[in-house]
Amino acid sequence: MSPFIVISLLFGLTFGQTASLCAPSEYTIHVEKRECAYCLAINTTICAGFCMTRDSNGKKLVLKSALSQNVCTYKEMLYQTALIPGCPRHTIPYYSYPVAVSCKCGKCNTDYSDCVHEKVRTNYCTKPQKLCDM
Repeated sequence: MSPFIVISLLFGLTFGQTASLCAPSEYTIHVEKRECAYCLAINTTICAGFCMTRDSNGKKLVLKSALSQNVCTYKEMLYQTALIPGCPRHTIPYYSYPVAVSCKCGKCNTDYSDCVHEKVRTNYCTKPQKLCDM
């Protein structure tokens, strides 16, 4: 094996483990209101992926701020609004949702992100479905 290939392979393995794979990813949100006749399936983008983190074995020796884990979160986002079909006049038929434009690895900001890993909730409709592709 040539030295160039060996060096390239070692560089790739080293860089591959330190690189973050955090990027906008396609996601479908299912939205329904009790008063409305339909469920709306919205195709959007969210931030998802791997961020390099370190967990210290000496947690008692390190400041708490040094132990925080990086998460894949929004760098830039915009909000879009969709109209839920089949709503009566007295109901507000609009639903606003975030669209990830770009992502970064960083500390989780509770102003716009859910930083707690809850048990998996199903993302489905209980009513007839309408697709909204924005």
